[in-house]
Amino acid sequence: MKARRLAFVALASSACLGSLAAAAAETRAVVELFTSQGCSSCPAADKLLGELAQDPTIVAMSVPIDYWDYLGWKDTLANPAHTARQRGYAKIRGDRQVYTPQVVVNGSLHVLGSDKVAIEQAITSSRRNASTLSVPVTIAPRGDRLTITVPEGKAERGAEVWLCYIAKAVPVSIGRGENRGKTITYHNVARRWQKLGDWNGKPTSWTVPLSDIRAAEADAIAVLVQSGSAEQPSATLGAAMASLP
Repeated sequence: MKARRLAFVALASSACLGSLAAAAAETRAVVELFTSQGCSSCPAADKLLGELAQDPTIVAMSVPIDYWDYLGWKDTLANPAHTARQRGYAKIRGDRQVYTPQVVVNGSLHVLGSDKVAIEQAITSSRRNASTLSVPVTIAPRGDRLTITVPEGKAERGAEVWLCYIAKAVPVSIGRGENRGKTITYHNVARRWQKLGDWNGKPTSWTVPLSDIRAAEADAIAVLVQSGSAEQPSATLGAAMASLP
């Protein structure tokens, strides 16, 4: 029996390390899709985000908003903070462009969320800024916790470090509104945001209990090192994503 227990622990540790392998992949883009269950144009973008989520070099996230709820269907995943985040991006860009499906790439450029070519072009364009994703974030298992590390780097104006609790696949049957009768699977849905702290260029680390993540009905996390503030988010300096075992 003891031997079996030891074997199980070894397998569990291996599974945990394997599931977090994506955290070691070099991130080339953070793609945030602002979407709504009440938006008839969004399902194509929701499907595309699911495809992008398969790329280990992309931190792909669904960020459901609530401003279409009045059309007849209250989005079951929406968060008013997501609406504020989208508007914050528009404010700091200065273009006031807030719509669905909208993708924000690396915190700086926005394109139509269902246009894969435009998304790839935005990824390339945003990477011309040398500071974009220049900070290699790591996520590592430590027993019943995850350790998140942001190394030493250049931080001209400082940045905030955010942990986002992610639900990897959430099917929703929509009963009313423009998507009535459809069942849509939303991928890498942002369920909760937690500010870990500020980063000023010095190496810093945080630990997060796995139990906290599971309590938020999440099975993955994303970590963003982002210039600006929660009210006016800007360019993403570093990011990583990892699934839980």
